[in-house]
Amino acid sequence: MSKMRLVYMWSLRNAAADRAGQQVAYKGGQRYMKSPLQYLAELLDGTPLGERYSLEAVISDDDPDSDRDCDKLAGYGFTCGEGEHWFYPPQLTVQGRRMEGLRYTVASSYRRLPLTDAGRVDGKRDYEQRVLEMLREVKADLVLLDGLLVILDELVRPGSPFHRRIVNIHPGITRIESPYERRGAYATLDALHGARGERKNWQTGEVTAAPPVNMTGASFHYVDNGIDSGEVIADVLATPIDPADTILELRWNNFNNSLFPAMRRGLEILAGMDAAGNGRMEERG
Repeated sequence: MSKMRLVYMWSLRNAAADRAGQQVAYKGGQRYMKSPLQYLAELLDGTPLGERYSLEAVISDDDPDSDRDCDKLAGYGFTCGEGEHWFYPPQLTVQGRRMEGLRYTVASSYRRLPLTDAGRVDGKRDYEQRVLEMLREVKADLVLLDGLLVILDELVRPGSPFHRRIVNIHPGITRIESPYERRGAYATLDALHGARGERKNWQTGEVTAAPPVNMTGASFHYVDNGIDSGEVIADVLATPIDPADTILELRWNNFNNSLFPAMRRGLEILAGMDAAGNGRMEERG
């Protein structure tokens, strides 16, 4: 059986916000914040998923010529060894290859333009075309997004060669009907506010009272033209929330209790290893 050629796409600046690859403060002690990419490497090297998938490329969109991106990556840099920290151990290997040897940058440089600049539309189209060329070059079968801070458009439309071949791992439940639903960039913060009996409007900053919701989870879903709105392949609701949690404590808990299991289960389902679980939310604990 030939392996599916897997490509991983992320934004380093999002992983930097998570303090990936670092020890973080946790309930009076410290814990290591493992990145989803490092966990993926462990899955491919230590489970039967390594017989179904071959990791061919790791693509980031961060722009070295953007002052804003440079600020967000302070302490890390854009390449391993450039800063004090990195997102995984520098010597990390996956399926016999150094992770660093699989890394590519396709910069979303259009983000340097003001939001009102008409050139952003063409710039975004150019970015997606360059991503498409890279995916074709490495002969990708499946693309896994993790914290990619760009909303894909042309690549995921019906008729695109990668329609329903791009999936996302999201740190929240994305089923709109679920009382635990947390879509969007503020999913973890929304979950933390929810456990405190609050709802925050991120456009106005207004905080209002809401019934407390003391659990959160993660979703592995197809990517469409919406925000975390694609069909769910697998989700896991297994992260209890302490209202006293810090954002990093909750992030650590959710990675380990829900996001990592959802990633594994989603990849198993797509490889035909766990078809019976497709479409059913898994609740643990």
